[in-house]
Amino acid sequence: MRIDDAAAHSSGPADADSLLLLLHGRGADEHDLLPLAEALHLPDRVVALRGPVPWQGGRAWAERTADDGGGLGIQEAASAVLEWLDREAAAGRGAERIRLLGFSQGGAVALQLLRTAPARFSRTVVLSGFVAMPDGPADTELRRLRPAVFWGRGAIDPVIPASAIDVTRAWLERHATFDERVYPMLGHGVAEAELADVAAFLGG
Repeated sequence: MRIDDAAAHSSGPADADSLLLLLHGRGADEHDLLPLAEALHLPDRVVALRGPVPWQGGRAWAERTADDGGGLGIQEAASAVLEWLDREAAAGRGAERIRLLGFSQGGAVALQLLRTAPARFSRTVVLSGFVAMPDGPADTELRRLRPAVFWGRGAIDPVIPASAIDVTRAWLERHATFDERVYPMLGHGVAEAELADVAAFLGG
């Protein structure tokens, strides 16, 4: 599995010392989260990656998700993103600070990146997402580091099952310093109030 370098969409100052990496949900593509990133008004270089798996006219990070046994695919996707970051650094496009923002299945990849290489990421935003596997390569280190994670979701999300929410909250309680926000009347999407909360979190 490999990230398509040519499909990566970059915006913002190329010489910024911070990189915000966008990871879209299943069935979307690298363009999906760009309006959200623009609304955050951050000084970061923003890069939106394309999921490597074709899925129903869009792209995905894995063919299956946490509730149907797709955790291994999420780990493979996280490894592919780390390889992309290594290629960027080798090309002189590395960043001193890397922040992650993932939606739905992309949020699962963001958490798996944190669970694989926690020292590489300063802050992680998970929107309508979940933790995909019971164990991560660096979970023991995460329990020591307890990195900052923002976890936002809709109160009436019809996509992410309650069981995945319970598992994710329990994992975050053990491994992260996390800010959980639940937005009334929001389904599987992003609320305006949520964007304001994300901007405050990333600006902190």
